Amino acid sequence: MFKGFKDFIMRGNVVDLAVGIVIGAAFTAVVTAFTDAFLKPLIQLMGGGSGQQKGVWTVNGVEFDYATFINAVITFLLTAAVLYFLVVYPLNKLAERRKRGEEPPPAAPSEDIKLLTEIRDALIRQQVPPGAANDLLGRGQQPPRS
Repeated sequence: MFKGFKDFIMRGNVVDLAVGIVIGAAFTAVVTAFTDAFLKPLIQLMGGGSGQQKGVWTVNGVEFDYATFINAVITFLLTAAVLYFLVVYPLNKLAERRKRGEEPPPAAPSEDIKLLTEIRDALIRQQVPPGAANDLLGRGQQPPRS
């Protein structure tokens, strides 16, 4: 049971997924802090307004906080880009290199080799003495069976 669990955990996809989730969660916090501290104030400055109304549209007393939405979109795009270029892309390149390093499968054996292999296997199965190979090949002196 433990061996099966170990094999499951050590599969490349499971480990890669776990690393990606942990790095993604940690990096998302960094990107969110960056966008909240630097980009959201810039969006609010460009959007105009003053005080609490920066980056907010008010329609019939209902506020639409577009600066927070734009900030979340930028956070998502930055996080996705960094994860792609720092995790996914290098892992794909590594997998490509591994594939290139694989040897091609061996060529199929010739007909002569197949025939010799069959004869050998038949001799071993029937435990025929070495001198009786002619009988096995049909070259013996025995009359045909009816």
